[in-house]
Amino acid sequence: MPTTYQLKQFAEKVVPKKYLRVLGMYALRATSVLYMGNHVECPCCGHRFASFASYGYVKRPNVLCRWCLSLERHRGLWLYLHRKTDILQRKAKILHFAPEHQLQQLFKTNPNLDYLSADLDMPTAMVKMDITNITLPDNSFDVIICNHVLEHVPDDRKAMREMYRVLKPGGWAILQTPMSALPHTVEDLTITDPRERERLFGQDDHVRTYGADKKDRLEEAGFRVVLDKFLFELSPEEITRYAISREDIWVACKD
Repeated sequence: MPTTYQLKQFAEKVVPKKYLRVLGMYALRATSVLYMGNHVECPCCGHRFASFASYGYVKRPNVLCRWCLSLERHRGLWLYLHRKTDILQRKAKILHFAPEHQLQQLFKTNPNLDYLSADLDMPTAMVKMDITNITLPDNSFDVIICNHVLEHVPDDRKAMREMYRVLKPGGWAILQTPMSALPHTVEDLTITDPRERERLFGQDDHVRTYGADKKDRLEEAGFRVVLDKFLFELSPEEITRYAISREDIWVACKD
């Protein structure tokens, strides 16, 4: 029986990478009629179901929206942007790394926003760009969204410094990553075997798992770090309704 990793590798060889996500989305949509209901609701697309789909290397039940493919972290950030920021109501310039489908659509269709998405490999990004070598001027953006990216980047400190450089004074960045309860980040850049990375860091393309010292790394780059407790302030009913995990929102500010 092939492993999940082997199936993923095979699919990426047979189907062009830029079509995989689209094919997956439409395949899931085709089966969504079997899960019609009103138990969960996706705030990103507005669709409701009896349950969300399972997803992940270690399968997490009830997390993947059957219509727009949002996960718990996407829905949480969507709510945060709508309820705790004014970024969708004012003129602003946004840089978005590894753009999530749901958020990219939100930003692209907002006439107030001057929006740019970027990634080194992702075909849906507007430009190809290395986060450790951002080819844009200093003090260019009001907001940076970098959601579950830094755990993939070998030189994360350089990426942090680059994001600080292109952020305007008074601007802020959302810098979410997987977190552990440990005080120190666990990483070993000499490990290149995908299966060993998956065992140690939870995913075969991760190079670290952050601990509490992630804050220190961001402060070294120049940021003032705010851990926003917004998701902990949501009611239990909302957590269940939107299938959201409680986590700190890492807001990195350039004063």
